[in-house]
Amino acid sequence: MKSLFLFAALTISIFPVAAEEAQTRRAASAAAIDETRVEPRSSDALRQFDGSLVALTKRISPAVVEIMVSGYGPAAGTNGNDNVDLVVRQNAIGSGIILDPDGYIITNAHVVERAQKIRVALPEPDGTSPLDMPPEGKRKVLEAKLVGTHKDTDLALLKVDAHNLPVLPLGVTRPVYPGEVVLAVGSPEGLQTSVTMGIVSSVWRQPDPDKAMVYIQTDAPINPGNSGGPLVDLDGYVVGLNTFILTKGGGSEGLGFAIPSRTIRFVYQNLRQYGHVDRTEIQSSAQEITPTLAQGLGLSQDWGVVISDVAPDGPAAQAGVRVRDIVYSVDGQQIVGLPGFTAALYMHPPDETLTLVVLRGSQRISLLIPAQQHRDEEDDLADFIDPHNLIGRLGVFVLDFSDKLSAALPSPRISSGVVVVAQSPELNSFTSNLHAGDIIHSFNQTPVESVQQLRSMLHSMKPEQAIVLQIERAGKLQYVAFNWGD
Repeated sequence: MKSLFLFAALTISIFPVAAEEAQTRRAASAAAIDETRVEPRSSDALRQFDGSLVALTKRISPAVVEIMVSGYGPAAGTNGNDNVDLVVRQNAIGSGIILDPDGYIITNAHVVERAQKIRVALPEPDGTSPLDMPPEGKRKVLEAKLVGTHKDTDLALLKVDAHNLPVLPLGVTRPVYPGEVVLAVGSPEGLQTSVTMGIVSSVWRQPDPDKAMVYIQTDAPINPGNSGGPLVDLDGYVVGLNTFILTKGGGSEGLGFAIPSRTIRFVYQNLRQYGHVDRTEIQSSAQEITPTLAQGLGLSQDWGVVISDVAPDGPAAQAGVRVRDIVYSVDGQQIVGLPGFTAALYMHPPDETLTLVVLRGSQRISLLIPAQQHRDEEDDLADFIDPHNLIGRLGVFVLDFSDKLSAALPSPRISSGVVVVAQSPELNSFTSNLHAGDIIHSFNQTPVESVQQLRSMLHSMKPEQAIVLQIERAGKLQYVAFNWGD
């Protein structure tokens, strides 16, 4: 045992010496390798880029809010009759951008569509560990008022009672380039202050050729709930407001679209000042020039925009605009296509004279047009839904006839009564014959003048008693008859 122990002891005493020699050899070898190793130059650049993204996210996130909406909306797949607007209670989540420290927030109009209650959740500071996460009940949630909406651009302006809020600047004068790195911030699926990164795929996309709207396309991941959030450049300027995606599977597939900042500013200023947006109308029509069109009409160029119609005695006609005039510029901006022309008219201040330069043959003619203001009327009766005006036994939402409501109806023959604005989920056999847009003029031969009167008449009815409503539908009078309580 002793010899074994000594062996063991000897082995132990010799090992540190061998280990030290081996370590020395490895160190020498590593030093030789280090002398020939070239440190990648990109590492510092990547760290700087990473640091800039962290700082940028920290700077822009406090000005992006989550918007929570409750209200009534159309029930999907519940009724095949297009004339019936069946609605159910709905909840929605979107995003918004604080543009003014006194609580003005821009978002998409479709986020707050048919909203009865709008709440805005201000973002909480992000931490670096789960211990820094604030509890759900500590979130600062404010009631929001809808200042106005504009459906053509899909923008809406909200106001909350708050001050000294962080804001994001609109990059109105900043050029946007394909390939530029951008961040999208929002609340996809309710996940507040989510940040994704991508590039600008295109600075000019017009999904609908019949509409003036042009969008910035990006591959930054955008999902439901991102609507209304900002698309920002690396300097923290809002270059667009995320609005919709093209997808087959329902999720982000790299085809996202944002409203340009210039359009945001135009609509924001109008909604804040007037509560609505007026656009310029010169009462003329135009269309894109094709080589075939140019050849057949004998035009001097085979691209651009040509005037195809001029309304008699309208502003364009009075200024001297003629059919077959080629549009050269609007307010000093050269026009190369129909989207640019319609957008230029849309963005022109409605209280200023419009300068239109046209090519007529070989002549370039400058025309001054006293533009008219045109206000887009509401065309969706469901926007007028008021939950307090639900008549449950009839299963419809109704409102007193008014000038504002009549603007959404096709020229009623009798300008009085109660208007059905939507059906509710409480349908039964007789109310299924009442459609959105119907005007109830009489109840058992008694003229109906108000919702309160209609409620009183229904309250006085006895079971099985006959009810005959005279209604107007699309300009025609007819009767709807049923027994009360059927």
